[in-house]
Amino acid sequence: MHEVMIITGGSRGIGAATAKLAARKGYRVCLTYRGNRQAADEVVAEITRDGGEAIALAADVSVERDVVGLFESVDRALGPVGVLVNNAGILETRSRVEAMDAERLARVLAVNVTGSFLCAREAVHRMSTKRGGAGGAIVNLSSAASRLGGPNEFVDYAAAKGAIDTFTIGLAKEVADEGIRVNAVRPGLIYTDIHGSGGQPDRVDRLKDSVPMQRGGYPEEVARAILWLASDEASYSTGSFINVDGGR
Repeated sequence: MHEVMIITGGSRGIGAATAKLAARKGYRVCLTYRGNRQAADEVVAEITRDGGEAIALAADVSVERDVVGLFESVDRALGPVGVLVNNAGILETRSRVEAMDAERLARVLAVNVTGSFLCAREAVHRMSTKRGGAGGAIVNLSSAASRLGGPNEFVDYAAAKGAIDTFTIGLAKEVADEGIRVNAVRPGLIYTDIHGSGGQPDRVDRLKDSVPMQRGGYPEEVARAILWLASDEASYSTGSFINVDGGR
């Protein structure tokens, strides 16, 4: 039986690219979506056409009952999870901190931070060798913004990703002797739809000259880093980060 991978927010961008690459490498994939069922079904259809195995499940990772239900559904449909990719994330429209309200901050932190904690909790329950599991790997999606700060645009998002960095280090140490590795990838300017949801669909092209490599990145380039961290090739790596940001 091939290993099971859960990818949150897998209907587009980095999540979709990760799902497709994982299936090609033999993983049995569950990708989650919050609202765009059609996009998720299209990813599953492409994987199935190529001979892979995948399912798509609706889940809002910021809602605890959705997360619990997600993992229980995967248990029944695919079997015990071996890899969790905490990819689901949101970006609000561009704003300075002085204009941000509590509701915006709550939304950003709920999905980007709380969602990752809840999904990791359920994964640890199933993976931990101290609980009878077979071990596993968790890969968190951070961002170059956690180091750069997102000034004048997305300080809230950057701060959420800073929390993910700390979460990655802490959880990695917590479960290192339970057969679970926890690492993170920090993408930079990547061509995905998230920039459109932030009100700047042309953001990558506008800023790419500030990247040492002078170009934006592609979801597949991030997916390759995620799959390496998930694999046995990274067997002695935990609490670590791969920057996929063109040198920013």
